[in-house]
Amino acid sequence: MNKKELKQIVAEGEGYRIEFKEKVANLDKEIVAFANSSGGRIFIGVRDDGAVVGVTKPNRLKSEIETIARHCDPVIKITIESAENILIVHIKEGRDRPYRCKAGFYSRIGANSQKLTRDEIVGLFISEGRVRYDELINTKFLYKTHFDLKKFDRFLQLADITKLLKIPALLLNLGVAESKKGKLVFNNAGILLFAKNLQDIYYHTTVTCALFKGTEKIEVLDRKDFNEDLVSNIDDTMNFLKKHISVRYEMTGTARRKEIPEIPFDALREAVINAVVHRDYFEKGANVMVEIFDDRIEISNPGGLVKGLKPQDVGKKSILRNPLLAGLLNRIKYIEKMGTGIKRMQKLMKEAGLRPVKFHFDSFFTAIFKKPSYDLKEIERGGPKKVVRRGGQQRWSELTKKQLGVMRIIKENPSISRKALSLQLGINESAVQKHIEHLKTKEAIRRIGPAKGGHWEIIST
Repeated sequence: MNKKELKQIVAEGEGYRIEFKEKVANLDKEIVAFANSSGGRIFIGVRDDGAVVGVTKPNRLKSEIETIARHCDPVIKITIESAENILIVHIKEGRDRPYRCKAGFYSRIGANSQKLTRDEIVGLFISEGRVRYDELINTKFLYKTHFDLKKFDRFLQLADITKLLKIPALLLNLGVAESKKGKLVFNNAGILLFAKNLQDIYYHTTVTCALFKGTEKIEVLDRKDFNEDLVSNIDDTMNFLKKHISVRYEMTGTARRKEIPEIPFDALREAVINAVVHRDYFEKGANVMVEIFDDRIEISNPGGLVKGLKPQDVGKKSILRNPLLAGLLNRIKYIEKMGTGIKRMQKLMKEAGLRPVKFHFDSFFTAIFKKPSYDLKEIERGGPKKVVRRGGQQRWSELTKKQLGVMRIIKENPSISRKALSLQLGINESAVQKHIEHLKTKEAIRRIGPAKGGHWEIIST
């Protein structure tokens, strides 16, 4: 560091990554604070007011500083630089946090190093993955009261595990329970999978599913909250999605038609499982959310990216927030291979001719599946086929495949009855009526004449 740069730093004063110290007293607190934060530099020989007083016997002082860093737990690596008559201690953001000195745990808060409270220490341990939610024991979960043998049998069957041992031994071997003072106590992974009803133990493990009218969170058409156990939550969520996702049918030449959903069910399933397995269960103020809009489906979970995973690494690297839970779901083949879920989603979307899944990362991890858009001309040709919109927005861009199917059939037979429409589409009459009302609202179709004796007309774009 040259003289000019040093002068400017001293003039600017202390900050989040800059600390001035006249002597080495309590230096271990500052070193630990920087290592527990984003790293920084300590200028020794500079008073708090910025006055440079310098140091004497710099070589001896360097040795003393290095000893101080080695006595931190764990050891903190530093580098020391001489500039003019002061010493600059460089501390990088620690890779083995949290660090402590003999006085406790410290972190950088603004321009000061402050001792962490009990809750802040716990938070730091959690954020660094030193404490994993799925491995924590909960003594409130009682084996004889809350454990569901049927769900455990289902797990064993899916995992191809034979019941050669007694149930407590199997639970111990799977790592979901421990024996303490002759009693079987469960960790959270075991509770999440084998509780009779999770709602009796945890309320924040819910998966909330919602169907909205239009493209914004204004009018809710349907909502369900699932909180029985994680496997049931996943299965129930998929049933909700299948209920509300438009499906078209292709004739296969056999008695059975081929069902083609507007978004591949397997891609959505991967996203749901990822959200349930990788959510931050320490965050009790939010649920896993599955939200269906006219133009997209969003699946989100609290917690954002796992620490150590960068946005550019998503889909390439895998860091598990709840490794025990992920391993158990891998046993029952709900997770095929660790770290391949996102690649599988994108592959399925590409094969279906759809746009790639988009991901947003903040305090939540959100997967966004865009629905396909269609044009009336394609319906007239017997489509629909996906089109790229040019210029102004297409009127039909927010219609589902079922609704486009209604329009195609009406185009061929304007006098068709609601009952006949339901038979051709493979849905009930009330569902047909909902699609018709939506098409009328979107000014896609209109009724000419009375209910009996009249006919439908497609409104030209």
